[in-house]
Order: sequence, then C-alpha cells, then structure tokens
Amino acid sequence: MKLTNKDVLEYLKKAAELLNENREYLTELDSAIGDADHGINMDRGFQTVLKNLPTLEGKDIGAILKAVGMYLVSTVGGASGPLYGTAFIQAGTALAGKFEIDEQDILKAMQAALDGIIMRGKAERGDKTMIDTIAPAIESLKKSLSNGTDFVEALEEATRAAEEGMKSTIPMLAKKGRASYLGERSIGHQDPGATSSYLLIKLMLELIKEKQINN
Repeated sequence: MKLTNKDVLEYLKKAAELLNENREYLTELDSAIGDADHGINMDRGFQTVLKNLPTLEGKDIGAILKAVGMYLVSTVGGASGPLYGTAFIQAGTALAGKFEIDEQDILKAMQAALDGIIMRGKAERGDKTMIDTIAPAIESLKKSLSNGTDFVEALEEATRAAEEGMKSTIPMLAKKGRASYLGERSIGHQDPGATSSYLLIKLMLELIKEKQINN
C-alpha cells in the first residue's frame, strides 16, 4: 500500500482532532504522576500543527514531518514537546524527499522516531514512558513484515502490541521524568505519554484501513 503526502496531512488533521477529544483523559492520567498538563500540552501543540497544515500542502512527507516536529518543540510544554518534536523530526529525516511511502518506509520512520526519543530522553523499555508503547509496536511490525504478512494485518498486530505496552506501564515504577520523583507512588498508574503514543498508532491503523476500503 502506498501513502501520499496528502494522506500524511489527513493523518495529522485527525491526530489534532483525536488529541483534542482526549485532552481531559490524558491530563487526568498525568495528574496522578505528573504535572497534570500532558493532555493540555499535546492539544496545544497539535492545534498549532492543525493551524499550519495549509502551509505544508504540496511539500514532501519528510518536510511535513520535520515542520510538525518544530511546531511541537516550540509549543508543547514539559518533556512531551522535545520528545514528540524529536520523534517527528527524525521520522521526517528518514523520509526526506518522498511524496509517497510504503510499509517499509513507515517502519523506517517509526524506528527513526523511536531512536530520536531514546536519544533525547535517555530512557529505555521498562522505565514507564512512551517507549514502552512504541518499541513493542515496531518489533511486532518488523516481524510481521519480514514474514510477508499483509500490511493492514501487520498494523493490527502492532497496534495490539502497542496497547499491551501501554497497559504494561501501570505496574511499573517510573524511572524517568516527573513521575520518577514519586518513587513507589508511581506504581499503579498508566503513563500518559505511553497512552498518547498508543492513540496515535491506533489512529494510523484506522486511517490506513479506511484507505484500503475506499480503494
């Protein structure tokens, strides 16, 4: 399956809508172990992205994603801005000059995004962060594609892995970020960054399934 720069712009539009809808939910999660602003910050960042989407029409996918990363770095507060911003910038770098991408390009971009998050946040799996959602999704997608699994089916499996990863943060002791200051009290709460990452992965699956049906 091929995705165009227009598909990417549509994804970003839907992402802004999704994060706006989940603003209170994400903030509620963050109120337990953070600064109670993750939903507010993500919504603010993606509303800025939404407002600037018209200026990105006609640009290649790499340029679009890099621009999104810059908007997020400059408008999203807390740790989320630098982490999500870096993720989009690195994904954009991986897809530089491309107006159309396939499943291997998506995998490459996701891996680049994860590498950027790890580099910026100095975290690893098990630290109760967004990495616990994204890394299992990439592992699953990589395995499925190498086995020749249909892309939509592979993405479905990756999304399930992302959901399991997100839920796995509940019993974890936080080792990074604001949540780490709580020590044992961070146990029993789902990580908000892991949750927003899951929502964005699930959205990608939904839009790609919709595109497949319409084609």
